[in-house]
Amino acid sequence: MTSRHHHSGRPVIDTHGHMLVPEASGLAEGHPRESADAAAERASFTAASVAANQSQLKRVWPQLTSARRRLADLDAMGVDIQLVGPMPMHRYWAEPALAERLTTVINNAVAAHCADGAGRLYGLGTLPLQHPAIAVRELERAVTELGLKGVSVSTSVDGRELADKAFDPVWEAAAGLGAVVFIHPWGCSLGARLAANFLGNTFGQPAETALALSHLIFGGTLDRHPGLKLLAAHGGGFLPTYIGRSDHAWANRPDARGCAQTPSSYLRRIWYDALVYTPRALRHLIDAAGADKVVLGTDYPFDMGVTDPVERVRAAGLPAAGIAAVLSGNAAALFTLTEGDGR
Repeated sequence: MTSRHHHSGRPVIDTHGHMLVPEASGLAEGHPRESADAAAERASFTAASVAANQSQLKRVWPQLTSARRRLADLDAMGVDIQLVGPMPMHRYWAEPALAERLTTVINNAVAAHCADGAGRLYGLGTLPLQHPAIAVRELERAVTELGLKGVSVSTSVDGRELADKAFDPVWEAAAGLGAVVFIHPWGCSLGARLAANFLGNTFGQPAETALALSHLIFGGTLDRHPGLKLLAAHGGGFLPTYIGRSDHAWANRPDARGCAQTPSSYLRRIWYDALVYTPRALRHLIDAAGADKVVLGTDYPFDMGVTDPVERVRAAGLPAAGIAAVLSGNAAALFTLTEGDGR
């Protein structure tokens, strides 16, 4: 690993960076479901938000596609290393042949982008979860051949929950490979109810993450796959804040007992990025999940991300060991980053 912005001699590691693969968009262009997704997005936001999203995409295009520009921005943010994954448009509706082609193109592009990163960029790929057998094969290729550190997945799979047992072979393979599964929503299933005032993002994204994690916990996925390494975007959404309600339901409702232990106990088996914006929220997340389960996250290069991640962690008033853990140590352990492991 390189180390340009040391904290206690350790590199600062951002676990939440995005990139764009234009070739994938070209492959999907013209498909009826691609058009339907675009229409659903338009229905889920106001015209003003859609215009702002489109303007932003044009503005950050160089940051999403150029490793050189990315490295310059990381320098400005005080970040040494970044985990880079594709924008979370996984197209879980794709038929097997198209799904395999999309996955191959995206994962190859992520690996190539990171290879241009001077040892400072590590990749997270995508998987066609709607086809579990293909997903397992591509996961193995992504990790063992391309050197990716894991994969990014959305909060549901074309209407199915991540906790659906059909996906268990994928989680089993990820656990066996030591691959990190980064859960990052794309939009929100509440649709037009959140169209006003950009609520589809500000409320919808955290709600989606909290719902997906709740299904994984209550549905017994973490019981079946104790070695699975999950990383939740945006601090795990609303779940860590209100986990007491989940515990209460588990204790008082037999129909809520789909997991072996209290739901709050599973919070400490999941990792979370620190993108919760305020010092108080970060302290609460650490209290709920554990000081060893929180890692830095910027959501680079989007406007809902932050450009001063190090300062925000330091503002939380954590002890020196806690600051070093969030900025570096926890991510290094989660992704098994070692000297010379940069790609």
